[in-house]
Amino acid sequence: MNNKYIEMKRKHQKEVNNFPMFFAFSKEQFKEGMKKLGLEPSETNKIYKFGNTGGFYKRTDSAKLKKMLNRHDKEIKEAMKNDTFIFDMFYYELGNHEYSITYELGDTLDSLSLTYEEVQNDKRLLNALDLAIKKIME
Repeated sequence: MNNKYIEMKRKHQKEVNNFPMFFAFSKEQFKEGMKKLGLEPSETNKIYKFGNTGGFYKRTDSAKLKKMLNRHDKEIKEAMKNDTFIFDMFYYELGNHEYSITYELGDTLDSLSLTYEEVQNDKRLLNALDLAIKKIME
């Protein structure tokens, strides 16, 4: 099966993986990460923390990171104009979050930054979700 959603996720993940940032959960990892960015461990004024993920990146790369993440969001929104993409998206995430075992939609919708109400109020989303559920339960 040619799943456009998976293709886009992989493309976006590759871009994120190639972005100059690091994740650290110990002092040693932090020192190694700073070196990777060309900084001394004491130069913490030159980095930003990426939420509560343990991720760090240079302050000077902030605009590039924001631009990349905004582009990813726009690409997904544009792709969601296609019903097949929406089906692929739900089908993948339902499987990824073990819907056929749990019968719970919460994790699937959270991973897509959608609420149950948004899906209920959008016939295209609701139809694609229903089709994906039927397929995953086959």
